[in-house]
Amino acid sequence: MRIEYHPAIEQELRDIISYYNQCSSGLGTEFLNELERQIFKIAAMPTQWRIVESDIRRALMKRFPYVIYFRVLKSDVLRVTVVKHQRRHPNFGLGRK
Repeated sequence: MRIEYHPAIEQELRDIISYYNQCSSGLGTEFLNELERQIFKIAAMPTQWRIVESDIRRALMKRFPYVIYFRVLKSDVLRVTVVKHQRRHPNFGLGRK
């Protein structure tokens, strides 16, 4: 399955990684590794995750308090639309395509 990312995610991930690296050296890299592992799990079985609205699904990260919102565009394309902290407003990023 091909994985695409919404353009806004790039800057958001930079901010998250920078924050975690300020907390502890290397923690930002650990966050990124955990995110990649979770996205590969999502790509393997995208329909197992909970639908939050229309065709948008969500997956929780295990170690970090973040949620990944995504949609399956075609049978072979997964689009990650939002990576957000669990304390952000529930509607943050739901309008992204």
